[in-house]
Amino acid sequence: MTRFELETRIAAPVPLVFGLSLDVDAHTASMARSGERAVAGVTSGAMALGDTVTWRARHFGVVWRMTSRITAYDHPTHFVDEQTAGPFHHWWHAHHFTPDGHGGTLMRDEITFQAPLGPLGRLAERAVLDRYMPHLMRERNEHLRAVAEREAGGALGGG
Repeated sequence: MTRFELETRIAAPVPLVFGLSLDVDAHTASMARSGERAVAGVTSGAMALGDTVTWRARHFGVVWRMTSRITAYDHPTHFVDEQTAGPFHHWWHAHHFTPDGHGGTLMRDEITFQAPLGPLGRLAERAVLDRYMPHLMRERNEHLRAVAEREAGGALGGG
């Protein structure tokens, strides 16, 4: 099993960043490179506790489907999404949002995942996924940062 954390500073207020992080359309835009789109469950707009979404995307030249559910939700500080069906043996992603003391947000992601197929999956994690997944999440976070700061009007300064 792989675990990693990312921190992203965003010059936008916590409620705005929290809302964008739960927005299916914002997520889809952040994953445009992989052609990711919502194909079932909540397919547009904001998600809430108990909601599910099924994503379809192309990674490594293969089309994948992954269904996740919002399993914890504490507006505007925290939510968790977990895979209920899809390519991973285990996928858990906690999103934390705290004020940065300057009117902005410190967004922290905690992610644990485990590839399927036992020893072969562990080999895939070490060889590829341990680097690929943090890179993919950083791309997502940079997109969310840019959108949030644009929506906040840049009034909070740099990011």
